[in-house]
Amino acid sequence: MGDYLEVVAQVYAEAARQPDPGLCCVPLAVWELPGLRYPSRMLEMNYGCGSTVDPREICETDTVLYIGVGGGLELLQFAYLVRRRGGVIGIDPVAEMREAAWANLLEAENLNPWFCRDFVEIRDGDALHLPLCAESVTVVAQNCLFNVFREEELQRALSEVYRVLQPQGRFYTSDPIAQQPLPRALREDARLRARCIGGCLSLEEYLTHLAKAGFGRIEVRARFPYRVLAPTEFPDLATPMLLETIEITAYKMEAGPDGPAIFVGETVTYIGTEHGWKDEVSGTYLPRGVPMPVSRKAAERLRRLPFIWYTPPTWHARPNGCC
Repeated sequence: MGDYLEVVAQVYAEAARQPDPGLCCVPLAVWELPGLRYPSRMLEMNYGCGSTVDPREICETDTVLYIGVGGGLELLQFAYLVRRRGGVIGIDPVAEMREAAWANLLEAENLNPWFCRDFVEIRDGDALHLPLCAESVTVVAQNCLFNVFREEELQRALSEVYRVLQPQGRFYTSDPIAQQPLPRALREDARLRARCIGGCLSLEEYLTHLAKAGFGRIEVRARFPYRVLAPTEFPDLATPMLLETIEITAYKMEAGPDGPAIFVGETVTYIGTEHGWKDEVSGTYLPRGVPMPVSRKAAERLRRLPFIWYTPPTWHARPNGCC
């Protein structure tokens, strides 16, 4: 483990012993679902920049791996949706964080009649060496953890996610990104990296890493402001800098005819004289007048046609878009 990862572990051990509300916390990760109650300390330890849980897409047959347990909030949310013994596995290398998350889950068992502690297993392990067999889970998720890695370790972590996922499995990931490169002093500050600031990549860099890991389909589900870094707080900045949160779902599947399919909320609509038109490259049928979500490469190819109406990225891609 590199020196900076030792600092990351120290920061999270401190946050386990004493909840740190300034450690990448946003309320969006707290789902309000019927019969789901959260212990107060679990909410105080909501260490994330977005949400990785989509209750419309998780089912009882899923086996979920969550990397970086935090206060156990997302472990509880996944358990709410899966509700079976061993259906949710949490991984964390920091003993203090594992212990705090487990204590919160035991309290959650008292608050939620539907919840049984056997639904969740917490293991010692880290993202670079996941203690699971290949193709052993259907879902992997992480929230505001992978941004602490330098690029070599990030690629290793993504490769590990790809390894343990079953074919067609989904990776739900949320991380902060930067619109422009961070100053070197911020990037090399290990504590700022641990606090979800110093490791921010650009969106394009993040998407490239996912594609390089082998994910054949990548959907940007949400993109929104995370925090603003001001020179008054960070003197190495000449002007204020906006950090954003992205929420992405990546699928372990083969790339399509256009290569890895990256969806960012673009649509194309057939507006020709026929009832519809078939794209021979992808085999997708476009009914006349109906906007269809498309990947970046498909949009680039199709928008040049005179009978196609194109709409630009919304950065909120719908699941199961075509081509």
